[in-house]
Amino acid sequence: MKFKQIIEENESRHGRNFDLFIQFTIVLSLVSFAAATLPDITPETRELLKIIELISIFIFTAEYVARIYVADKKLRFIFSFYGLIDLFAILPFYLATTVDLRAIRILRLMRLFRAFKLLRYSRAIQRLHSALKIAREELLLFSVVAGMAIFFAAVGIYYFENEAQPEEFASVFHSLWWAVATLTTVGYGDVYPITAGGKVFTFFVLMVGLGIVSVPTGLIASALSSARELERRQPGSQNEQNAACQLNETPD
Repeated sequence: MKFKQIIEENESRHGRNFDLFIQFTIVLSLVSFAAATLPDITPETRELLKIIELISIFIFTAEYVARIYVADKKLRFIFSFYGLIDLFAILPFYLATTVDLRAIRILRLMRLFRAFKLLRYSRAIQRLHSALKIAREELLLFSVVAGMAIFFAAVGIYYFENEAQPEEFASVFHSLWWAVATLTTVGYGDVYPITAGGKVFTFFVLMVGLGIVSVPTGLIASALSSARELERRQPGSQNEQNAACQLNETPD
């Protein structure tokens, strides 16, 4: 069995075992990362979590180097989506050995990129990625419209409620929190209108919010159907292989 096939393909038994091993390591590292934040764990448990972290980093580093080694176009892989995910998954550990992360704590969040490594091993997630590419223009347009709606809602509620509630709606920027919570139909209730005009305005904002929540769902569902259809039409797909087997089994 070629080393390249084990790393990049999951059709063989060795390739599937390799994928399952990496997936198990990813989940284990994420669980240990979350467990390390518990305040009352014993020193022995904390030491065990550090060992798990070291083993995970060693495995992820070996996988990253192996994928670069077997890649036909190494630079293209390094700067690809999955290549960057693999890099960011191990980068915080090596930075911690040379840089004081207390000054740049945000880099610790980069360990969460290990979760994105699971994207490589899920066909459903890959189909979602294809669907997002298909609907990217529509989603971009929707994002622009949603941003405008949030801003207009913040401006409107500011003019209705500023005099009645000067602390909660002190400016348009203060009103943005209410606009986001209302347009997403969450409505935490921490900030709400008390004037008649503000309540009527809120009613229309809620109606718009229902549409804002439902539109991306429809776009992604339609794009997923298109992505599934594209998969079926690809040469060598499972559906075509099944059809070919049925033709071969048909008696002359």
